[in-house]
Amino acid sequence: MAKDWFLLADIGGTNARFALGDVGSGDMLHFLTVSVADHPSFTAALQKYLAHVRSLDQWEDLPVDGCLAVASPAEREVITFTNSDWVIDRKDLAFSLRLPRLHVINDFAAIGYASSGFSAADWIQVGEGESRANRPIGVLGPGTGLGVCGVLPSPQGVSVIAGEGGHVDFSPVGDEEIAILRRLLTRYRRVSAERLLSGAGLQNIYWALTELRGSENRHATPADISAAALSGEDPVAVETLSVFCRVLGGVAGNLALTFGAHGGIYIAGGIVPRIFDFLAQSDFRERFLAKGRFRDYLNEIPTRVVTRDNPGLFGALCHLQSQR
Repeated sequence: MAKDWFLLADIGGTNARFALGDVGSGDMLHFLTVSVADHPSFTAALQKYLAHVRSLDQWEDLPVDGCLAVASPAEREVITFTNSDWVIDRKDLAFSLRLPRLHVINDFAAIGYASSGFSAADWIQVGEGESRANRPIGVLGPGTGLGVCGVLPSPQGVSVIAGEGGHVDFSPVGDEEIAILRRLLTRYRRVSAERLLSGAGLQNIYWALTELRGSENRHATPADISAAALSGEDPVAVETLSVFCRVLGGVAGNLALTFGAHGGIYIAGGIVPRIFDFLAQSDFRERFLAKGRFRDYLNEIPTRVVTRDNPGLFGALCHLQSQR
């Protein structure tokens, strides 16, 4: 390959995704997804990817630049992960790859950068509302954890406010959610939004409801719970997914109010696109709007589920483009 290429990685608690990117054209190629659990370290996964690329095109050169989107605070020199045992020493990695600078951003900051480049083909809207140009955008997404960020677009570019908004306190609404919170407090000293809005969160809700209903805990994994809910075979699983969607709507509404997100709320992550039809028929949007005197304010804000493949890798590329 004659032109420079850029290493892109989106590293979550369950999977790590890699690609090469062309900053000039915006093209991406040579995608590979690996399981975090199947690799003892990030270095092992990266070496597998580099061998994969070289086997395709017989490349021997190292990348000229790179951006890692990590499911962790990204400011530290040594990156540790909330939901895996991987560790990345950014200086050592940049040295081994002979990069003058290795960009490391939060994985949901990457989704934030991506949102500025989304087209209408990259999302499906739930409910009413119209996006306003150059107004704040909110991004959240349940997956292995719950990622949250804010985006401030302007004619000069985009600024992303990365944080750990998934770890705000869970604020229950109604007797059922209060009862679920009380059950979860027997397991955890503190219950954050992520304790419900994540893969493990589905399991937490399901467990709490089986305890409250005196029913059998029939499903061992989040995927099993979702499948049983979507098929309708287990009423408690259906109720679990309904609670999940309601709570997601409430947290999304809080984020919209916090940022004044008239640019829209985008929901990414691995769970919601798989349950989109259920979500669209649930109380998600109603709960998003249910903020008392600010209902009309929120009704103007669109809620959109991201359907684009590999948005984190696209966002890592968008970040590199913003730096050049």
